[in-house]
Amino acid sequence: MNLSKKMQQLPEQFFAKLSKNVAEAMAEGRDVINLGQGNPDRPTPTHIIEAMQQATADPSMHKYSPFRGTVEFKEAIATFYKREYDVDIDPNTEVAILFGAKAGLVELPMVMLDEGDTMLLPDPGYPDYLSGVALANIQFETMPLTADNQFLPDYNALTPAQKQAAKLLYINYPNNPTGAVATPEFFAETVALAKEHDIAVMHDFAYGSLGYDGIRPPSFLQTAGAKEIGVEFYTLSKTYNMAGWRVGFAVGNRDMIAGLNLIQDHLYCSLFPAIQHAGAVALTSSQQCVTEQLAIYESRRHALKEAAAKIGWDITIPAGSFFAWLPVPSGMTSEEFADVLLAKANVAVAAGNGFGEHGEGYVRVGLLVDEARIHEAMERIATLNLFA
Repeated sequence: MNLSKKMQQLPEQFFAKLSKNVAEAMAEGRDVINLGQGNPDRPTPTHIIEAMQQATADPSMHKYSPFRGTVEFKEAIATFYKREYDVDIDPNTEVAILFGAKAGLVELPMVMLDEGDTMLLPDPGYPDYLSGVALANIQFETMPLTADNQFLPDYNALTPAQKQAAKLLYINYPNNPTGAVATPEFFAETVALAKEHDIAVMHDFAYGSLGYDGIRPPSFLQTAGAKEIGVEFYTLSKTYNMAGWRVGFAVGNRDMIAGLNLIQDHLYCSLFPAIQHAGAVALTSSQQCVTEQLAIYESRRHALKEAAAKIGWDITIPAGSFFAWLPVPSGMTSEEFADVLLAKANVAVAAGNGFGEHGEGYVRVGLLVDEARIHEAMERIATLNLFA
């Protein structure tokens, strides 16, 4: 029995392949230090777990949620955005509850574009952006992210034809995989481009809480005019270590939000109410857990810089996110380097070419193991004499 053409044209799931390779190595009894994962290694904060435990015992939580989410959770999202970014959000018309931000990223092209339309994607970028392209049966053009431009798209490099054809633009800061952080000036430039060429914008703010050296990553919605042309996606996975809970949201332009809500009306009966309650508690209670987590990642970031320097690996540590974007040794491709590290050093990293053509020459390393394991990973890599 054959699957549909739509299913056949889906790209290979990059992270599924990466996880499979690591799992096979570990099944052989090898002690793999997994720096390739994007899964937070620390537990969900206790107060959020306790809120969930209490909610699951409440019979009123055992029914279907309202299709478009609970009032409590949507109001908590509005409170969060006002407190953290001084952005006003209407909880009734400017919020869409997502089953993890990834679901919304895949849904949005189907909401905004017709078959054959064109969207703009960053390269390198989160691989699952391409899943939405395949399911919507649309075209895409890439915007190279290079070190020379601080891993920001150069909109001046887009041709007039590309700007004219584009109907949707994806950006992501703090950036996965490069760790770059956007500036308010870049966001203002994005709004100007979108307005001039009638392009809808999605800003993926998954790593919004993770900025280093005292620099707070800005929200796209803080930009004048942003809500006129775009939405911002946020997930509780990274900020509150709730990756397995599959809860996120989109905020911003009410027409785009209405479209997301409409498609989800046909796909889901909304998220388990107890999870929405726990999400509301996460967003509105003390943020001390967020501050403490950032300090842990910052410590690991400095450990990576120190350990890499000891083995002669010249790297730039990230400005945001919990990923570092590291150059591969001269004469090797990203995939060759990643394969050698796993096979000979039992260290897993994500090959940069898995994030796009312009990811070649890099690997992505996560700050998702403790400092001792980071140092051990670098010591193992040093035995391969690749940076002599």
